[in-house]
Amino acid sequence: MPDSFRTEEFKVEGEKLIAKIKELIHEGNIRKIIIKDKEGKTVMEIPMTFGIVGVLLAPQLAAIGAVAALLTEATIVVEKNE
Repeated sequence: MPDSFRTEEFKVEGEKLIAKIKELIHEGNIRKIIIKDKEGKTVMEIPMTFGIVGVLLAPQLAAIGAVAALLTEATIVVEKNE
């Protein structure tokens, strides 16, 4: 039986992207994070493996920071396990 999950979308300003992603990760139960630009084009996908925290997350956050600098508005799509 495949894993069941649901998606949620959040529109944020580029400068608030990292803060929102950290908040979502802290809530837990996330399978994947997808960042889209204001036209809806996928800019980045981050699979969240079980137990990814701290140092393991740092490279992804640095990459998200670089993406955020280029975006004025972004949509974060979060896949959460049911």
